[in-house]
Amino acid sequence: MADKESFNGFSKKTFKFFKNLEDNNTREWFEENRGVFEEHVMAPAQEYVMQMGELLKPVCPKIVANPKVDKSIFRIYRDVRFSKDKIPYKTHIGIFLWEGPRKKLGNPGFYVQFDKSKILIAGGLYQLPPELIKPFRDAVSDPKKGAEVSKILKKILKNPSYTLGGNHYKRVPRGYDPENPNADLLLHNGLFVYHEGPIPKETYSPEFLKYSLGVFKDILPLHIWLRENVK
Repeated sequence: MADKESFNGFSKKTFKFFKNLEDNNTREWFEENRGVFEEHVMAPAQEYVMQMGELLKPVCPKIVANPKVDKSIFRIYRDVRFSKDKIPYKTHIGIFLWEGPRKKLGNPGFYVQFDKSKILIAGGLYQLPPELIKPFRDAVSDPKKGAEVSKILKKILKNPSYTLGGNHYKRVPRGYDPENPNADLLLHNGLFVYHEGPIPKETYSPEFLKYSLGVFKDILPLHIWLRENVK
């Protein structure tokens, strides 16, 4: 397993791999280039997960940062069983560190994704599991808790590089007041904030830890609100 202190950034070969995979998305090509994938995608991703986990622990003491595939690192294989698109591999990598007692995506957390030319860094809860939909709606419509999350989002979204995600429904759900100050949040089936843009220069060095941690810290108040109020 990679040394948790050894993250040195991703390399040009990381992004060249995804470009080439996009052009040659076959099992034969992937197997021929598995060594590149392991060395320039998986190894630095594992190092990143372990080091970022340590950096987040002071503010997220129960953060799960597991560098295994299907844990903090999403598998590159696509599930094509029920899809008309039979392309076997994703052309991006996804990394997720979370905090909470439920299965991975049922908890708030921090996410990094990049492909050949773009990066996405996010925090929050991507999609509410069924058992959290009512607690979420009750929290955002509560006078005190709702005012708190509204203030948090307003502050984060003052930065124009951040976008609010999770809006899903067209109507305020039955049983909740359409005139509630947070009626717009009642239309959500998830609540997260993300930054998306070109690959920053920091990605190629250890500075990527500091760069992405800066985004995570901006979004941290939302993470904590979700962690403490939606359960």
